[in-house]
Amino acid sequence: MIKLVLSACVFVVATSTAAEARSYRNFQAPECNITMPCDFSYAQPRRERVSRPSLQAYRATQMTVTNAGYTATTVSVTGDRVIGGRPAGCPSSFCGCGAAIRVFGHVVPELNLASNWLRFPRASPAPGMVAARRGHVFVLEQHLGGDMWMAYDANSGGHATRLHARSLRGYTVVNPRG
Repeated sequence: MIKLVLSACVFVVATSTAAEARSYRNFQAPECNITMPCDFSYAQPRRERVSRPSLQAYRATQMTVTNAGYTATTVSVTGDRVIGGRPAGCPSSFCGCGAAIRVFGHVVPELNLASNWLRFPRASPAPGMVAARRGHVFVLEQHLGGDMWMAYDANSGGHATRLHARSLRGYTVVNPRG
């Protein structure tokens, strides 16, 4: 009997393989990507993002966007339009500073930090409102449908300022004039 138990133990040990144990800690928020960088102070592992089928309906459309009431431009949602770089007087992480220039017309140093935008009163999404969360902020320009908006997005990746389609998922909409 002991021989049988001992041989069974040897068999289990010999045929088992070592499992690779990894921590399932995700250091990157699912909303973060090249067009919407997240402001974290630690290194982030790269991972591939799969495009969502719900965005396919917006990829082939075009729309007219009014730039602060002065000029109308036709923009394809497929290609985001780079409209500039870092505005003069803004720090290297300039999404909050760029949004302040877009909304107020000048740099507001307290709003350089994206999370400070959350101090404004909550609002329903509308043109001129701001979508904010810790680490990033952008200005809503035109509603596209659902939770998709054409957004003025300073520091949207590659130190560029873009006018492109953005989802409001994960963001709090605030009224900067309220």
